Amino acid sequence: MPSRDVVEAFAQRLEAGDFIGAIEQFCTPDAVTYENNAAPTVGRDKLVAKERGVLAASREVKAVRVGPSLIEGDHVATRWRFSFTNAEGVTRTLDEIAWQTWRGDKLVEERFYYDPKQLGR
Repeated sequence: MPSRDVVEAFAQRLEAGDFIGAIEQFCTPDAVTYENNAAPTVGRDKLVAKERGVLAASREVKAVRVGPSLIEGDHVATRWRFSFTNAEGVTRTLDEIAWQTWRGDKLVEERFYYDPKQLGR
């Protein structure tokens, strides 16, 4: 079960824009993420590579937590609002729920739930 301090530290790294650092510090080497119902991304190295791709495609990415993270045992739920600004200056906002499973103070699985239409797909 993660401590509240660890969950807060993770969220603060995201809000500070240190997405890569958050993955490297808090995810286990075998961590898995799921984007809605898409195939999973497995392994911290692949998660970092995927995040680098998202950041490279954006001029700016901002993360704002909407309300507190809810912790129940090994599970954490957080509502996020992400803003992605592309090279042309167009900003798209994504409102999502992140459902996490932790093993102690390390993140082992994260599932993102959102409507992809928010990104203009």
